[in-house]
Amino acid sequence: MMRIIGFTENYWRMTVKERFEGCILCGAIGDAWGSAFEGLNEEVTENVFYPFGKPEEKERLWSITDDTQLTLVTVEVLSNKDNITAEAVSAAFLKLYQERRIRGIGASTLKSLEELNAGGHWSQVGRRGEYAAGNGAAMRIAPLAFFRDISREAIRDICTITHNNDDAYIGALCIIEAIRLILNKEWTGNENLVELIIERIPDSRVRDRLIRINALDSLDEVYKLGTSGYVVDSVPLAIAFANSINDLGFEKMLERLIAAGGDTDTNCSMAAQIVGTLRGTSCIPDHLFLKLKALDEYEWIVSTIQKF
Repeated sequence: MMRIIGFTENYWRMTVKERFEGCILCGAIGDAWGSAFEGLNEEVTENVFYPFGKPEEKERLWSITDDTQLTLVTVEVLSNKDNITAEAVSAAFLKLYQERRIRGIGASTLKSLEELNAGGHWSQVGRRGEYAAGNGAAMRIAPLAFFRDISREAIRDICTITHNNDDAYIGALCIIEAIRLILNKEWTGNENLVELIIERIPDSRVRDRLIRINALDSLDEVYKLGTSGYVVDSVPLAIAFANSINDLGFEKMLERLIAAGGDTDTNCSMAAQIVGTLRGTSCIPDHLFLKLKALDEYEWIVSTIQKF
C-alpha cells in the first residue's frame, strides 16, 4: 500500500478518504508503540533502587491490541451494512472473540464478549455503572465519525455493547466530535480543540475534566491528573495531547504520552487517530511506518482501509 504523502503544507486539500487512512494508520502506530510500554511510568522506574543491580531492560516489541482490532472490525461492519446497528457490531466483535484473535482486552469488554458468546443480547451484556467507565468504547469509535448519518442514539448503542456508562459514551462522543471538527474544517490545529469539544458535549465528568485541563498551562500538569484507562483520565488526556500537535509533531506527541505512563496503548491510539485525521499519513516518520509495516496485522489494516 502506498502512503499518501505531500500534504505537510497543504493538508487541507486532503480528501475524506485520505483523512480516514491517516486516522487508521496513525491510530495503529499509537496502539502498537504504546502497547510496548503499557503500565510503565518512566518517572517511577528511574527512582527504583536495585540492590543487586538494575536488570537489563527487555526489548519493547510493538504489538497491535484490541484498540486497533475492534476499530478495524467496526470499519468492516460500516463498509458492509447500509444500516449500522449495535447488533451488527456486536456480532462482528463476537466473531473476532470466537476466533481467539483478540489481544489485550479489558475487563469490561471481556465480560461483554463472554456473555455474548453465551447467548446474551448486546444491550444486556457486560458491566454497568462505575465498573463500565473505561475507555474501551472511545478507543474503537473513530470510524463512526466518518459516517454522518449515524445518530447519537446509534453511537450510544454501539458503546453500550461493552461499556454501559454515561461517561464512557461521552468519552467516545469526544473522539467523534474531534474528528468531525477536522472534517468540517473547524479545527485546523491552530484553534483550541479542548474548548471546541467542551462546547459540543453534555455535562459530565469527562466535560468537567476537559474544563479543568483547559485552565492548565502545560501538558505536564495535564498528565498528572491521571493517565489510566478510566475514561475521565484517558480521553481528555488524548485530546489535550492532540491539541498540541503543532508544537510537538506526531512522534514527539507519542513519546510524551508514553513517558506519562498508564494506559499508553489506548491513550496513544486515540490521540494518534485525531492527529492522523488532521495531518494524514504525511505526519508519520518513515521509521515508525516501517515498524508498523513489519507487523503481522499490517495487511489486515491495509485491506480494511481499502474498504472505506
